[in-house]
Amino acid sequence: MTLERVQKGLAILVGAFVFYTAATGPFEGLIQRAIFLALVASLGFALYPLGAGKSWRPLGLAIDLVLCAVTVGACGYVVWNYDEIMTSLPWATTLDMALTVGLVLSVLELGRRTVGLIFPVLVLIGIGYALFGNLLPGALSHRGFDAAFVTETIFLGDLGIWGMLTGVAATVIAAFVLFGALLLHSGGGQAFMDLAMRLGGRQPGGAAKIATIASGLFGMISGSAVANVATTGNFTIPMMIRLGYPRPFAAAVEAVASTGGQIAPPIMGAAAFVMAEILGVPYTTIIVGAILPAVLFYVSVFVTVHFVAQQRGLAVVPEDEMPDWKTITAPRRVLPILAALGGLGIGIWLGRSIATAAFYGVVGLLIAFVATQAGRLNPREMAGRVIDGLEDAGKGMVIIGVLLAGAQVLVSMINMTGIGVTLSSLIVTMAGDSVVLVAIIVGLVCLIMGMGLPTTAAYVLVAAVLAPAMTAVGVDPLAAHLFVFYFATISVITPPVCVAVFVGSGIANTNWLPAAGEAVRLGAVTYLVPFLLLLYPGMTMSGGIVGIIEAVAAGMALVLAVPALLSGAPLTGKRGLDILLLLVIIALAIWPMLATPFVALAIFFGARAVGRAQGRAVA
Repeated sequence: MTLERVQKGLAILVGAFVFYTAATGPFEGLIQRAIFLALVASLGFALYPLGAGKSWRPLGLAIDLVLCAVTVGACGYVVWNYDEIMTSLPWATTLDMALTVGLVLSVLELGRRTVGLIFPVLVLIGIGYALFGNLLPGALSHRGFDAAFVTETIFLGDLGIWGMLTGVAATVIAAFVLFGALLLHSGGGQAFMDLAMRLGGRQPGGAAKIATIASGLFGMISGSAVANVATTGNFTIPMMIRLGYPRPFAAAVEAVASTGGQIAPPIMGAAAFVMAEILGVPYTTIIVGAILPAVLFYVSVFVTVHFVAQQRGLAVVPEDEMPDWKTITAPRRVLPILAALGGLGIGIWLGRSIATAAFYGVVGLLIAFVATQAGRLNPREMAGRVIDGLEDAGKGMVIIGVLLAGAQVLVSMINMTGIGVTLSSLIVTMAGDSVVLVAIIVGLVCLIMGMGLPTTAAYVLVAAVLAPAMTAVGVDPLAAHLFVFYFATISVITPPVCVAVFVGSGIANTNWLPAAGEAVRLGAVTYLVPFLLLLYPGMTMSGGIVGIIEAVAAGMALVLAVPALLSGAPLTGKRGLDILLLLVIIALAIWPMLATPFVALAIFFGARAVGRAQGRAVA
């Protein structure tokens, strides 16, 4: 049997397991999580073989088989001894410790293969700190924990590797990954791309606006900035370059737009589900609270692209390359998407679990897909697309499952040792209880800690360590978690470790450094929007209608003024005066008083009106 067939078979098995448990309900907590981890780890060793293409591949194969056997054995051990683990709190034996070491090493090795060395090193530091932190001096020291206690925490209970994050990965996140994969394979992907071309293609900077819309739509479903760049970027970046857009700019547009998908509901790179579990609030609370910042992000990218297009004379997409509305709105394109979203909405409205609601969405999607494709595709072709969707979903769950299992180990060590509370106290002490200073320190640390890590893993790490520092100075918990999440997310476009820019630059065949500069400019508002969460409660749709309107006004003032300032777009036509006015607008937008956001908007549109009357303002 070839490796490709093994990969395909395991991927379909993972997808089928998720589909079955979403339909019937998950198994008992530890059983569901252990089976899921065994499946995704086995698939991970098949997808990312050690020493592939090297002369020492036979040794790599032997190592892979041993690690896979240890992982499956450890997961099977937990399933077999579920009752004892959950009822008697067993003491760790030598076998337990051996299985723990093998399982953790397997998970971390898969983490190394999929996302690099940074993540497993952080987890190992966390475990090392738990075992030897008592040897450290000062506030970082703790009472010390032996190997048996660490084993019991990680392996023999539901606080370590079998904890909440792994549980969310094995149920809710997995169901939505399946939902997204089937949606894209049923024609949703092409529908998104065609809609983006029609909406943005004929405007100034049309190709860049297509990239913004398409990447946002794909990112809302896929939940991975880097994967989004690698997929939609292969279409949008060559289009921009062909129409004469500078290569660094083309790479930056795609990287920033794909990153925005991470902060856009409903999936938010899977972090929405994790955040709901950590905060103990309904999933809908998270997505409602994240809507306005996400809208502001994409409006700011659109405005920046528009201003840059005006300044540089960037081309529109030729009409003969545009899909017509008849094709875009054809039932075979529209109905599967509407049925999928309708099924999801019905599930949530009926009060079902989020995983079950995702299953309803999948069922609606499949019914509409079969109904609209009957006569166009034969049953075998339709079944092939569904199987391809299951396969892609299974493969997509590997990174999520492995990273969240590893992150759960790290979080359990942080909680066990109390280092999160210690670091939060140190930050608050350094900032002197000032919300602004705490936010600045936390934002900088989030950018650093998030570099090189996938969105969800980065969020989990910073939420465990840094969110408590913000709540300690009176910040609303939802605002605090969204704050750290956004800063952890935009690390993928922030130099020096801006992985989304690296991927986009590779596709554009250009140096990453100028692309990173363009990306920071395009995404500049995202560095300010998190602070609006702290200043305006309405940013999370709380504080009443007046608070929400005030937050919208402040956000719109920023998303107009910052792009104009950074792109050099004229308002009055006098550059010195324009810079001064734009700085005043930005200051008023982040000054949390009732009238200031509206004054800021009045200044912007007033200056623009004067400039247009004199033929100097940007269109």
